[in-house]
Amino acid sequence: MAKSVAVIIGSLRKESINHRLMLALQNLAGDRLQFHPLHIGDLPHYNEELWAEPPVPVLRLKDRVEHSDAVLAITPEYNRSYPGVIKNALDWGTRPYGENSWKDKPAAITGASPGVIGAAVGQARLKTDMLAVGMVMMPTPEAYIQWKPEAYAADGHVTDPATAKFLGGFVDAFAAWIEKHG
Repeated sequence: MAKSVAVIIGSLRKESINHRLMLALQNLAGDRLQFHPLHIGDLPHYNEELWAEPPVPVLRLKDRVEHSDAVLAITPEYNRSYPGVIKNALDWGTRPYGENSWKDKPAAITGASPGVIGAAVGQARLKTDMLAVGMVMMPTPEAYIQWKPEAYAADGHVTDPATAKFLGGFVDAFAAWIEKHG
């Protein structure tokens, strides 16, 4: 049976390279993992007062995370960090006090950038915050992806054998991490 994975994509553009990376990972996972992108772009800015009548996007986020076996974050790097929409989602998921939806979820992180370090600094900062909210982070392999469009088909399949092998290894390790810690 496929494990359910809540996916945080840090770029809100549907055709972003990080969205395309998610499609590639999903294809490589086959029937082992079922990806469910979280809709973090429609979350209001965190405001404790909104818990009086929780916004529907917040309730949807928490429900999806709580009914998932794991979490995968796929992030670009903005100014040597990760996008604020991810931090906002992390904050909503930890509240109200005592109802942390992220707690004890097996998790992994990756991300793509046109630059040679492949969002490494942004991923490092995000990993710290994912640990802080209680996720059980996969330590290795780390996957800092320099985006090369010629390595991916429009339907999400990886066309470059070396890229497919590397990303396949990441997916294999993540599936094993979920089995071990789920």
